[in-house]
Amino acid sequence: MTQSDDDQTILIKADGRTLASAEVHATDEPGVVHSDLHVESGHLPGGTRTRLVDAVLDSPEVDQAERLLATMPLGDTEMLDRVRQRCDDVEARAAGATKLVEARLEQRH
Repeated sequence: MTQSDDDQTILIKADGRTLASAEVHATDEPGVVHSDLHVESGHLPGGTRTRLVDAVLDSPEVDQAERLLATMPLGDTEMLDRVRQRCDDVEARAAGATKLVEARLEQRH
């Protein structure tokens, strides 16, 4: 898969191993950014999922947006809880093995 110049990949690593990743990119809708969040299978250090959400929400693409559309693993409550802590009007729904999350971003300016 190729990425445009507007795409950003965020990696959470420990000891040279990628633990989690996210792709962040603009959508065709003004003020809306999309992110796909992934975590590696197996045991992960505590807080890995929270760190990934924080990195996505702190990225320049998201900082400029009004709404976030995100996909994340269906059973991952840690990521959804962190989005709820940092964003407003969070809605989540299942789509197969994935959870679709839509959130209004807090204005930080």
